Parts: sequence; structure tokens; C-alpha cells
Amino acid sequence: MTYLKAQAYLNSFINYERLNSYPYKSSFKLRRVKEFLHLLGNPQSSLRTIHIAGTKGKGSACAFIASILREAGFKVGLYTSPHLIDVRERIRIGEKITKKDFARLIEKIKPYAEKLRETELGRLSYYEILTACAFLYFKQAKVDFAVLETGLGGRLDATNTVSSLVCAITPISYEHTRVLGATLREIAAEKAGIIKTKSQIVICAPQRKEALEVIRKRAKAQAAKLFEVGKDIRIKEKRSSLYGQSFDIEGIFGEYPELKIRLLGEHQLINAAVAIGCIEALAYFDVEISHGAIARGLKKASWAGRLQIVSRKPTVVFDGAHNQASAFALKEALIKSFRFRNLILVFGVCQDKDVRGILKELVPLANKIILTKAANPRAMDPEAARAFMPIKRPVTLCENSIQALKIAREDTREKDLILVCGSLFLLGELFEKERQWKSYI
Repeated sequence: MTYLKAQAYLNSFINYERLNSYPYKSSFKLRRVKEFLHLLGNPQSSLRTIHIAGTKGKGSACAFIASILREAGFKVGLYTSPHLIDVRERIRIGEKITKKDFARLIEKIKPYAEKLRETELGRLSYYEILTACAFLYFKQAKVDFAVLETGLGGRLDATNTVSSLVCAITPISYEHTRVLGATLREIAAEKAGIIKTKSQIVICAPQRKEALEVIRKRAKAQAAKLFEVGKDIRIKEKRSSLYGQSFDIEGIFGEYPELKIRLLGEHQLINAAVAIGCIEALAYFDVEISHGAIARGLKKASWAGRLQIVSRKPTVVFDGAHNQASAFALKEALIKSFRFRNLILVFGVCQDKDVRGILKELVPLANKIILTKAANPRAMDPEAARAFMPIKRPVTLCENSIQALKIAREDTREKDLILVCGSLFLLGELFEKERQWKSYI
């Protein structure tokens, strides 16, 4: 099977990432995924996994963890979603999976996927196919650890077919309320579904009270050992600049002074603390990671599209903020880390996001707004997005994201900053068109 044929076959399955709404509980069936994995020989059962759920910072935490483990000399599989340009970004062992290996895996799983379609369990989804491919790839490559980011929720996510050594919950806020629930308690219950056994070690980021209560209750019910950032793991911020941040961590078992990360924003310190907690937790499974590996791994870690400076003169920053909490963190980071005269906001968002909440945080900081959209069926029309503007600002509507960024660049002067945010689909589209930015992925 060629890579193009493999892509075509994968794209023949329903992709919930491109749908605005769907029946969550009937669409996501762990029983179907488990049966599929059983047909494939249960590749997930042989993996030592670290499993991450949450609303904000999942991908960054996974990137930190994988980088630390690689610096410690381990072979690490990393599975994340969504991708920005190429679906192969989701499955990595150091670099993204090759086209040859991707096609080989799709060819391998195809007959089993077709066999399953003939049963009452129904047809698999795009994400379920990819998850199975990741497990199979990591098993065949004999990775030492697999670091997994949940796609949506946690309880019914295809990645929740693993029995992880360590799991973590990054900060929870309102997202996907149509499917995960309208309250933080409901959303937290879905995320905390990855806590399943008494042998697990659980690391929890700082949470709102109602979310933390749910996580604590779930950990207690499963007799899992829980460690909390802010309580058991403490952060001391030291310095920050456009080139990174330095901080100290007082961890579960030790202290880690003068750590450095390249990712910007105070929220990334929390993600780094979660990552250190996960690494320290491996000691419960007789895996010791040196302080040096932790420091080197954090410093080398990168994660595209998160408060990322992709260009200077003019300064262009990409960020995947997709709800009000993320937008607030972005706003605080911009105020703290950047110096600019005018902010030009290029904004495009999916229809199912909290558009009003995101714009409430970012619009007051902007001098000019360009509303646009990605070429994605979930994307909100710029005219519809304008209805959510919290205050009056000069607004330009542009249906084409490439043209929107061009307009922003033409309107900038020295010391101005262009912020592109609202949707990872938007960022991915721009990354793909700007050849010089592809190296960031």
C-alpha cells in the first residue's frame, strides 16, 4: 500500500475532529476499540505508558515528559492529537513516523478494521484507527515508554484502553460542553476516567475546587496514589524572557533548581511541574531518572503552536488558545513577556468553542482585529464571529487565512506584534503555507 492510499483509507473513516456535534456516548465505544486491539494482538498490553488528560497543556506536558525520557536514554513513543500539517506528527519515536511505516501499519490493520465493521460494534473512527496504529508501531519498535495524550475527554477515549503506570490531569476548564458536560464536575469526571487502578500514580495540576474534588474522589475510589502540583510539587518562578523561563521545582522526592524551558507563559511552568511529577512517579516502578536528564529534557523540549514566535520583523506569534481559560493565560503571557506598541489579532475559531469568552480576554489588548477562518467544516464564519466582539475595535473580515495574515503584515509597523490564535486548524493551515515555518513542527 502506498502512503497516498493509506491516507485515503484513513480518511474514509468518520473524523469527529471535523464535526461540530455528535452523540458522544454512542459514538465513542471502548468496547469496539478493545475488540479491534484484540484482533491486532493487544499491542497496548506490552507498553509501559504515561497517560495525560486535561483541558489545557496536555500536549506540552507530553512533550516535556517524552523529552526527559529521551535524555535519560530511553526509547520513547509519543502519541498526540490533533496534528498541525501532517497526520504523521501524531505518532513519533523521536521524529514523526515515516510514510513507509505509516502505510505499512494501515495495510496491516485494514483487514481487521473491515472485519470489525461487519459486527454489531460498528465502524471504527479516524481517531481509533490512528490510536491502534500508534500502539502497534510502538510495540513493534519495542519502545521503553509510550507517552499518550488523550484526544477528547478521557473515560471513553481510545487511549484509555491502556493500563498506565502513571497518569496526569492537566488544568481543566470549560471545553466541548456539548459532549463532555456543562459543568466542571462533569468535564472533570470524563477526564478523571483515566484513573483506573490502585497501582497507578496520579499527578494533578492545580484545579478549580469542583474539578479537584472529582479527581480526588476518583483517585480515592480507585485506591490510586495522588500527588498535586501546588501541594506535593511546588514551583518557584525565577526569570523569564522571550527566549524562555527559569524556575525551581520542589518535587515529590527531590529539589530541582535552575530549570529552564523554552516554552513561554506561566502556564508552561505548571505543565513542566506535571511532567516532573510523572517522571518522579516512575520511581514507584523502579525507574530512576537523574536530575541532569530532567534538566536537559525540559530545556530541549518544544511544542509547536503554543505561544510560539514564528517570525520577527514583524513579530508573529502563534498560539492554539481555544477556550476562555487558555485565552486568559495567553493574555497574561503577552503582557508579561512581550513589549509591543500595537497588537494585531488574527483570529479564527471553531463553531463549538467559547468564542465570546476567548474574545473577551483578547480583544481589549488588541488595536486591530482580523477575523478569518480555516478551511475546515467546523470553522466559524468571520461575520458570525464578529457578533461576539465585547467592545468596539477596528475589524476586518477575511475568509482566507493566508490573506488575513498578509493583511496583518502589511498593516504592521516597527514594534507591532501580530498574534494568530483561536484554532490549531488555523495555525496548521498557516504553517503549511509558510515553507520556512515547517521546521517548527
